[in-house]
Amino acid sequence: MFKIAVLISGTGTTLSSILEDAEKDDLYEVALVIADRSCKGLAHAKERGIPYLVMERSSSLSDDILGRVRDFDLVVLAGFLSILEGKILKEMENRIINLHPSLLPKFGGRGMYGLNVHKAVYESGMPISGCTVHYVNEIIDGGAYILKRIIGIKKAEGPQDIMHQVSLIEKGALIDAIRLIAKEEKTNESTDQCLRQNRA
Repeated sequence: MFKIAVLISGTGTTLSSILEDAEKDDLYEVALVIADRSCKGLAHAKERGIPYLVMERSSSLSDDILGRVRDFDLVVLAGFLSILEGKILKEMENRIINLHPSLLPKFGGRGMYGLNVHKAVYESGMPISGCTVHYVNEIIDGGAYILKRIIGIKKAEGPQDIMHQVSLIEKGALIDAIRLIAKEEKTNESTDQCLRQNRA
């Protein structure tokens, strides 16, 4: 089973959607939820009997998280507000993903989160927006893209309106990315198994 850890900081609505999707089949399982503060989102893990941890923000947070997730197939940042840094980014290269609420590389980087992103999009006059699921590396919002979702915002009345429209596609985009990666891993495992059998 493809094993993932989900990192959260808030109400856990995205976590809840991931958990519901994971229950549909045996493609992947959420085996651990980590929060960087006590938050409402942990209730979703508690209700389903999924192990969860609260790791308070500190200079060692990234290393503490690495100690818990290094054997996982994938780490999903689902509204996780702390910035991962150090060894975890090297040791878990291409195993940590994040969703950003804009079409990267535009409107990404330090300070580009929440309403700040949508305000910048609105002020730019761009007719489209959307979200990007990407791998996490040492550059904020700088990792390789996995997928994007695009929406038209010509009629948006302001940043709040754009944020609402983007929010409607974010959860589906993140879940699609998880499934895409899990299916690819499953295919690679099947291919490796066939090769081993042929050599035997």
